[in-house]
Amino acid sequence: MAGLSARLIAGKLQAVNSPVTVRRCPPLVVLLLSWLRAFAADPADAVAPGKARPATFPPTADLSRETSRHVVIAAGTAEIYQGHPTTVLLPDRKTMYCVWTLNHGGPCGPMKRSDDGGRTWSDLLPVPESWKTVKNCPTIYQVTDPAGVARLVVYAGQGSDGKMHQSHSRDEGRTWTPMVSLGLECVMPFCTIVPIDGGKKLLGLTNIRRPRETKEARSNVIAQSTSSDGGLSWTPWRVILDLPGFKPCEPRVVRSPDGRQLLALLRENQKHVAQFITSDDEGRNWSAARPLPPGLWGDRHAARYAPDGRLVVCMRDTGGAYGSPTSTHFVAWVGRYDDIVNGRAGQYRIKLLHSYKGGDNGYPGLELLPDGTFVATTYIKYREGLEKNSVVSARFKLSETDRQIAAPAR
Repeated sequence: MAGLSARLIAGKLQAVNSPVTVRRCPPLVVLLLSWLRAFAADPADAVAPGKARPATFPPTADLSRETSRHVVIAAGTAEIYQGHPTTVLLPDRKTMYCVWTLNHGGPCGPMKRSDDGGRTWSDLLPVPESWKTVKNCPTIYQVTDPAGVARLVVYAGQGSDGKMHQSHSRDEGRTWTPMVSLGLECVMPFCTIVPIDGGKKLLGLTNIRRPRETKEARSNVIAQSTSSDGGLSWTPWRVILDLPGFKPCEPRVVRSPDGRQLLALLRENQKHVAQFITSDDEGRNWSAARPLPPGLWGDRHAARYAPDGRLVVCMRDTGGAYGSPTSTHFVAWVGRYDDIVNGRAGQYRIKLLHSYKGGDNGYPGLELLPDGTFVATTYIKYREGLEKNSVVSARFKLSETDRQIAAPAR
């Protein structure tokens, strides 16, 4: 599938098929996307009708009141803010790890293990003291090197040198190495890592500040790196998407069902809607950016395929300026991969958890258990009151939400 770029025909911008390597977006593509600027309100804000062009959203199945589905992994208190978790499910498909930070983008260190697919969790696990010296949204992955050696790896945003750090375990999380610098400056640690070239390499994507930036405060561009040793060392950054006036960030890569294409879901952090890009050659070249369908207008997407081939994508909903009924809450989109690349709405959305603090949630982990249960984990102000954000998971099966969507309205 070729990427989309744009050309000017008879005074109108039209999409045309052409593969492109995107480093700095061409002016015509910026113009193609500039329609979004009409929506000046922050998508995460609740605004009065008429302040932005309304969009059509898929129907919603609401599970947020069904507290039996919820598991509190780390409760917030009036003093402690639990933030920014990610999870990993081990090959036994029942052991899970969850890592997170204290305070918003604060120090790393908290980690727990579940031995029953996320129903119950351990106390805080011992980790090296060096974990407390790094901060910002840790991500955890199980990766395998070309020799077949599997490791758990935790990446964190910044250490004392301002660069990404990593710690790894070769015994399924029982012991961990100290955090060490990777020498890569970043805003976020790797938001997504996928095997490429038949498992010979790993491809990692995140957002960084624009190199040699002199004009735009807190710029964001999408950059990638590759690893040939199972995630222990990485190549220098290569910028793959730069949209002046936009701030794309926090990519999540999904491979197409036939394995031939990579799709990166992108948060947009400058009052525009979420975007996506695709690659047909294992990340060597990427298409121009396009807006995601409205049902996927959100931040920090986490995606996983269901057993029947449908795609489930969790996120915090940022569609409030455009009429989303679940704006600022923790939601999931259900549809097909082809719905995304063809601009279709998808099947429906699920309201998983209600936020009592606006859009301060997301950064989810999403795992699939053998019985078809999804475990979606986020940080969120879970209840009214003085307690700050907690780390909470919601459990659901698509068979359950399918029935709710199909049931007649009461």
